[in-house]
Amino acid sequence: MVEPSTTAPVTSRVIGTVKGPGDNSNQYVFITANNRQVKIGEFVYYLASNIATAGDSGGGSTGGKGAEGTEDKLQILGKISARALIDHLPDRIFADTEISPETIAALIGFAYPNPEIYEITVDVIGYFHRALGFINPRITPDPGAKVYLTDDQTLRYVINKRQPGEVGTAHVGSLLLRPGNAVPVALDVKELVSTHMAILAGTGSGKSYTAGVLIEELLRPYNRAAVLIFDPHGEYSTLSDMRGHDHFKADDGYSPEVQVLTPDDIRIRMSSLDYYDVLTLLPDMSDRQQSILSKAFGILRKHRNGQYRWDVQDLISAVYESDRSTDDEGNEKTGSSAPAIEWKLERLSRSEYFHRVDHLAPKDLFEPGQVTVLQMSEISQEEQQVICAAVLRQCYQARLGTAKEQLAAEDENYLPYPVFILIEEAHRFAPAHEPSRCKQILRTILSEGRKFGLGVGLITQRPGKLDADVLSQCMSQFLMRIVNPVDQESLKYGVEAAGRDLLQELPALTKGQVIISGACINTPVLCQVRQRLTTHGGETLNAPAAWQNHFQKHHQRSRQIEKAPVSRRPAAETFEGISIE
Repeated sequence: MVEPSTTAPVTSRVIGTVKGPGDNSNQYVFITANNRQVKIGEFVYYLASNIATAGDSGGGSTGGKGAEGTEDKLQILGKISARALIDHLPDRIFADTEISPETIAALIGFAYPNPEIYEITVDVIGYFHRALGFINPRITPDPGAKVYLTDDQTLRYVINKRQPGEVGTAHVGSLLLRPGNAVPVALDVKELVSTHMAILAGTGSGKSYTAGVLIEELLRPYNRAAVLIFDPHGEYSTLSDMRGHDHFKADDGYSPEVQVLTPDDIRIRMSSLDYYDVLTLLPDMSDRQQSILSKAFGILRKHRNGQYRWDVQDLISAVYESDRSTDDEGNEKTGSSAPAIEWKLERLSRSEYFHRVDHLAPKDLFEPGQVTVLQMSEISQEEQQVICAAVLRQCYQARLGTAKEQLAAEDENYLPYPVFILIEEAHRFAPAHEPSRCKQILRTILSEGRKFGLGVGLITQRPGKLDADVLSQCMSQFLMRIVNPVDQESLKYGVEAAGRDLLQELPALTKGQVIISGACINTPVLCQVRQRLTTHGGETLNAPAAWQNHFQKHHQRSRQIEKAPVSRRPAAETFEGISIE
């Protein structure tokens, strides 16, 4: 792509004049009468002088490299963060609806329809360098300097780390403040999946739709990712539309695979669970029972050397061994806790999801160019926690062991490529102030997974209920409409990259509008999410339409029965001998 000019292009529009510095050293204010162009989040720039030296490596920036000792120009980009009306027609003119403001403005010398004057605050971003990103030169604009509206070509170049269609990009939409698709927004997939991401949004704002767009991009021919989705509500099965879809095919024969696993397909090997997993599945365990169960796990590890595929009966035997004691006469006896634990473990043995042999190993869940959807809508909350924890733990160990060359290719845990895991309703699995089986392994993956090629994406409608340590590790954020004050407050400290000015826009965002910030993009932007290529599976049920449809069918059937001869009418139902017509 051709780099933008270092000086203002002929098509650039002057929209104001610099008044002076702002409230801090990284702000300036300018004056304008053009209210339509000064939207919060809009990109503007001013030109600053730059003395380039022979050793300068300024190539690849919006401030080009000049000859030694010559003066060049830098486009210092900024983002509008606030605006205030400082001069306008008298209020009395607007109070009387019978008075025409246009007429009064003309009489007193105002050039209507723009008699208002605005003071605009701009947060400086800096000039763009291809290798280093944005650099703030700390060159303040002089009073009287012209402020330009940044053109679309420059924005396409400086916002996106990669351009749409390149290997490693995700084209998720376009810049909200520019008409149509003038400025596409393309994310850096490498940063997105390696530094983890979070989609934070209120109910009905389009978070699952946005996640679907991201998954589509990850499975396009220029990415071919290996993806696993934990789907508590069954919203992602429509991704199967990608099979054979023209937008996902490539000349080399590539077409994505979609594997949807229902609860009937979910199997976790019992021996892959640890003490805390089993404890989560056993209700109302006393302190003594917990102590005996912990000893039983120690016996299993000692006797089986950690390699044995034990089942519930093996654990019960270890429990009885742990609860044995010797009396004063040397006689061995079993305590009362072991039978109680046995009764609870027998209930666990009847679970549909935990088995002695059957197991979803990493090689069954992942493959480049494949998305696996783990549907858990019919599974209890406790079992969801344990299943998620077991899968996450084994995936982490698989990537760790493979990266350190500790696993052979025939091992079921051998995973020789990076993977990405998306977790819906993340506040269930890593709640802020409650114990959770998944929370600790998620913290480990989010802090260390980057080194071993294990990326995580979290989706939640209640960011205030999501563990702060977990949220803070997500370096790319997608923020959609949020009106809950508690959730908004949590974002001020957990999502610092977005900027306070854009966070103030959260309540005003509509469905499909998102603030994208963090490692996957050069600077935070307001984005309109593109239309999905596959069907969205999370549409809200239209209750009034369902009521109307049911009523019409029932009413029509009743009328048909009334018109039918008595001999052909269905027999009346009875209840305890009472006829019901």
